[in-house]
Amino acid sequence: MKASPPTVPAPVRRFLRTVGLSATEVGSYWREERTALRRGLAAILLTAVTGMIAGLTLAAAEETLERLPGLLLLVPAAIDMRGNIYGALASRLSTALHIGTYDLQPRRKSFMGRQVEATTLLTIGTSVIIAVFAYFFGVAFGLDPIPIWKLVVIATVGGVLASAVLLVVTIGLSWVAQRRDWNMDDVGAPTITVFGDILTVPALLLATIIVDYEMVALVLGLLLAAIGVWALVLGWIHADEVVGRIVRESVVPLALAAAVGAMAGTILEVRIEAWIAAPVLLIMIPSFIANCGSLGGILSSRLASKLHLGLIEPRVLPGRLAALDVSVAFFFAIFAFTAIGTAAWTVATLFGYDPPGLGAVVGLSLLAGLISTVLLSVVAYATAAASYHFRFDPDNQGIPIVTSAMDLLGLLTLVAVTALLWGG
Repeated sequence: MKASPPTVPAPVRRFLRTVGLSATEVGSYWREERTALRRGLAAILLTAVTGMIAGLTLAAAEETLERLPGLLLLVPAAIDMRGNIYGALASRLSTALHIGTYDLQPRRKSFMGRQVEATTLLTIGTSVIIAVFAYFFGVAFGLDPIPIWKLVVIATVGGVLASAVLLVVTIGLSWVAQRRDWNMDDVGAPTITVFGDILTVPALLLATIIVDYEMVALVLGLLLAAIGVWALVLGWIHADEVVGRIVRESVVPLALAAAVGAMAGTILEVRIEAWIAAPVLLIMIPSFIANCGSLGGILSSRLASKLHLGLIEPRVLPGRLAALDVSVAFFFAIFAFTAIGTAAWTVATLFGYDPPGLGAVVGLSLLAGLISTVLLSVVAYATAAASYHFRFDPDNQGIPIVTSAMDLLGLLTLVAVTALLWGG
């Protein structure tokens, strides 16, 4: 007897009615994609749980956060930028695997060599941009941040430390995907998010050691700022067409991402007393924000691959196949945000932070997460369709835009739902 399709959650059914799909179609699509869903779900759940490491690190760094005002401004943007740059790299590698242009030869002019060079230039340059925006918003909102050269040192040193590992992870993942015939669209963004979460916050805190030495921080900050500007200029005018195109198409979205991430950091810094008073939220925040970006990255990467393959058209409203991919994002979201709430409550309880009840924490995470998934689906589809329509590469545009947008929108959603449910 033919197996019945999986039960489709109510939020997904409402979305389906809007775009003219039936629950049966979605169930069948999920069954066809079951291997990819299993891999993606495993990566998403791993992201949700390991993200608690970053949150616990933040909760335990209360003294450092109070000693270095403005440090919290960097956190969303820095986590976001790792996902943006290396998520976009993973998306490009995924597309190359799909269309048969993937090449792992370790030469500068090879496909992989060009990808590495462009990614390295963007990593160095955008770290300086993050620091500039963090300082600007800190001053604009009267938060009295530490000097800009110290922010440059923390953002750049911390960013480069985390990025060195992420580069190896991303390339290694693409090699495994090629060997085992995995769909990297489903495992790339979550895996990068896992390592970005684990590495970025500790790397930033490690970099704060340098800024305790005033003269060293000043000289190093000025030097790193000059290197960052040089990296962006070199990439923009690069003689190699591939490297130059990646940098030129990425700089503006990444700069906007840095600005939005710094705005999200401003919300964190403004509400720092509230976060410290409710450590379970501080533990939840990095994983919640990162998973919003991860889900957006999965959807953006799926849409980009299908646009390149000609399977979907860049229409104003999503067609059938694009809508089915949106349903996959909701499938992941239900499990991811339930896991985030459960993990945050468990970690807070184990470390003696006395959180509210498990149901309250999970309910908060799930409601805020599903609302955020609606928002990220709109942003991801609109970005992919618009970038492809205007002849930009959606692999370069989609992930940075959706991830940075969800830094702010996801955090605002979490704050709003917290106020609604907990009165905070």
